[in-house]
Amino acid sequence: MTTISYPPKPSPGDRIAVISPGAGLPGLFPRPYELGLERLREEFGLEPVEYPTTRRMGATPQERAADVNAAFADPAVKAVVASIGGDDQITVLPFLDRELIRANPKPFFGMSDNTNLLAFLSNTGIVGYHGATVMVQLGRPVAMNPLTAESLRAALFTSGAYELRPAERWNDVNRDWADPATFDEEPPTKPGTGWTWVNPDRVCEGRSWGGNLEILSWLLMADRELPRDLSVYDGGVLFLETSEELPSATEVFRILRNMGERGLLRRFSALLMARAKTWSFERPNSPEEGARYATEQREAVLRAMRTYAPDTTIVLDVDFGHTDPQLVIPYGGLVRVDGPARRITVTY
Repeated sequence: MTTISYPPKPSPGDRIAVISPGAGLPGLFPRPYELGLERLREEFGLEPVEYPTTRRMGATPQERAADVNAAFADPAVKAVVASIGGDDQITVLPFLDRELIRANPKPFFGMSDNTNLLAFLSNTGIVGYHGATVMVQLGRPVAMNPLTAESLRAALFTSGAYELRPAERWNDVNRDWADPATFDEEPPTKPGTGWTWVNPDRVCEGRSWGGNLEILSWLLMADRELPRDLSVYDGGVLFLETSEELPSATEVFRILRNMGERGLLRRFSALLMARAKTWSFERPNSPEEGARYATEQREAVLRAMRTYAPDTTIVLDVDFGHTDPQLVIPYGGLVRVDGPARRITVTY
């Protein structure tokens, strides 16, 4: 069993690697990317360092892996952050130098397709951080969401307990990055609905595992980054979110069902399920359609959990997924789910 530990934290003034292990979308949409870099410099006091494939679409898995390896190997770089996600980062994993990365642990921030690298780091013994990509969260029009910025700042620079809290307002409708007018005003938001608790009669504390549900299903199919002995997850906290591709409730249930059949779901003492993104450019749902989609997804999650892990404490609609704001979750780090007090505390 690999012992997982927190890597050293950067300080203001340090260099931070910006890489694109999923897709070189900064090359197609420079505006949110440059805005994110500017905020890393001016608001967080960090100096971004780019790599050969950071802005290049079509880079091979070997080339992208070389950037990951180089970022971890450089002693002057104190943290690593993904520009954005993608859909084929699983092909990068075989070319990563596990021993090099293990010998040079650094905080890594990413989400969505970066679930691949987060799972890899966890199995390498390094706590990662799910959340806060350069283009999406740091490159948000006009200003970062204050809840996102506060969570990211704590995860970047501090060590210890941080209490998550529900968003008072949120958004999941995007505007076109290719349109300069997108960046003239902040995204519109709607009132938050809080968290929904199921089986909140206990306190659960353990190391986290999870990430994007669709990516996890691919890792499971490819038999990548999952230990043979599933007991390493006993008592842990599972956290899951779905992407802007808006998987159907049926697909969500089937993925969870397969995880249940593999014996995964019953291992965890608690499940944190992110607020579902309900709108995309391909499926611009009306508010009523989006609400129905979210309800169906919640029901699919609860149906699977009732079947395979009926006693698990569940918290629904936590703000760490593809919606705005986004709270940072330590991947492989400690998470405390206090049902009686209705509190979630992570250790950064």
